[in-house]
Amino acid sequence: MLIGYARILKSEAEDTTPQVDALKAAGCEKPFAEFPTGGRRDRPQLKQMLDDLRPEDVVVVTELDRIASSLGDLSGILNKINNCGAYFRSLRDGTDKSGDSDRILMQMVQSIGNFERTKLRTRTAEGQEAACSRGNGGGQPTKLAPAQQREILDMLNAGRSAADLARLFRVHRATISRLASKARRSDSVERTNVHQKFLDLAKITPTLSLGPVARIGFRR
Repeated sequence: MLIGYARILKSEAEDTTPQVDALKAAGCEKPFAEFPTGGRRDRPQLKQMLDDLRPEDVVVVTELDRIASSLGDLSGILNKINNCGAYFRSLRDGTDKSGDSDRILMQMVQSIGNFERTKLRTRTAEGQEAACSRGNGGGQPTKLAPAQQREILDMLNAGRSAADLARLFRVHRATISRLASKARRSDSVERTNVHQKFLDLAKITPTLSLGPVARIGFRR
């Protein structure tokens, strides 16, 4: 069965019609549609879709950033699909894989995802230590350095609250909120980078053939 998944990002108008139309045209009868919610990680439609997967089902999205926001996220989702004996298909990315190349690509995505998660944990720990060290000194800093901004965004992505980070870095909570809003506005650029990384992986994976539709099947 072809199972479609559509997702609207916070920076977009809340209209899944273009995605849903493309998924239906690809053969998906009733796509799951995800809308922004209060929680950054709250994606009930994705959870429901993964829970309902059966062997030989095919998860279909219009493009990779609709189902994942990073390679680490993509790795985890593909692993769940794989464990169900199902397949994954992206309409935009123009790759077609089968057989041994599936496993090679899966291993590469997982390896890079693990590397990104390890890097995030390291930077988060370093950021906490640096912030504590700064807290032993003078008054509240008037401006966050670029490195501090990256630390804060990493911690936000790891689940830390804006209020917690405001106390940790000794800035107003509004400063954290403005930084998060600015990062969301540049989200389209980051999503493009995710696509490019994935396509770069595909280029170095053997037995790759290009076509108008990407189908990536991961068998158990």
